[in-house]
Amino acid sequence: MEFREHREHIEAHESLILSQFATKSSLATRVFEIDKCPVRTDFQRDRDKIIHSKSFRRLMHKTQVFIAPEVDHYRTRLTHTMEVAQISRTISRALRLNEDLTEAIALGHDLGHTPFGHMGESALDGVMPNGFRHNEQSVRILSHLENDGQGLNLTNEVLNGIMNHQTGSKPSTLEGMVVQISDKIAYINHDIDDAIRAGQLTEASLPKQYTNVLGDSPAQRIDFLIKDILAESADQNFVKLSKTAYDALYGLRQHLFETLYESQLLQSERVKIKFMIESIFNYYIKYPDKLPPFFRNAVTTAGLEISVCDFIAGMSDRYAFRLFKELFVPETFV
Repeated sequence: MEFREHREHIEAHESLILSQFATKSSLATRVFEIDKCPVRTDFQRDRDKIIHSKSFRRLMHKTQVFIAPEVDHYRTRLTHTMEVAQISRTISRALRLNEDLTEAIALGHDLGHTPFGHMGESALDGVMPNGFRHNEQSVRILSHLENDGQGLNLTNEVLNGIMNHQTGSKPSTLEGMVVQISDKIAYINHDIDDAIRAGQLTEASLPKQYTNVLGDSPAQRIDFLIKDILAESADQNFVKLSKTAYDALYGLRQHLFETLYESQLLQSERVKIKFMIESIFNYYIKYPDKLPPFFRNAVTTAGLEISVCDFIAGMSDRYAFRLFKELFVPETFV
């Protein structure tokens, strides 16, 4: 079998085995059309481009909830991303959707996250005139910043799923809907797990009206929610939870906001992160010539504030710590 026949074989196989509502690789579109890969479908290529990108590697050192934890077992933005991809693939395969498209969206959905997670996002949102949203930054990275400013030229289907992975948005594909709901399933349950590890919550302290529905451990809850989605969404032109499961999941989410995300522990850290991000931002607004060459050169086309924002948003936690120290903490005399 020739390589070209291999990709075409995959595309033909999709038309036979995938749901009528699945997104077919052969119909994928890009802003800039390119020659087809003889081996991989367009969605497989997008997945591989994301995995090999610099922004994907930086997720290893970006906060999920707890900042720069010394214990190895807390989630980072990278492990969160991998967990979303795993849940998404399980659901997508069972619903006979396009698993490659689902995986590409899942792997790219949080590339635009700032250092220090939502704390950093909130800080940048406060200093940018038009605000800052990590889903939009994810698309900006993939379309304009990666590949030395050329972008990765991903398919429109992948970019749409990434742009619309947050609550309140509506992805154009069922695969995007899978990632949207899998993101919630992952972070709610895994943030609970990390909060228990940190001594901020206990399993017994979770509201019983929700755990009686979903289960008494992250593993039980994830299993229940996946099965609920499959029961509700099989052979349908939508992906959703039952009302009972949805209410219980979002009840747990609200409990997390009240007891963890808005807790005194994280609120005190949020003040420090806000000060760090604002200080770095204002420094480079005042001294744009100090920006790294790539971002300094982009000022003429993107504008100063966007270029500074791009620089900061791409930082890992440890890079931001180190840069803040270099800029604002005096060196000790030896």
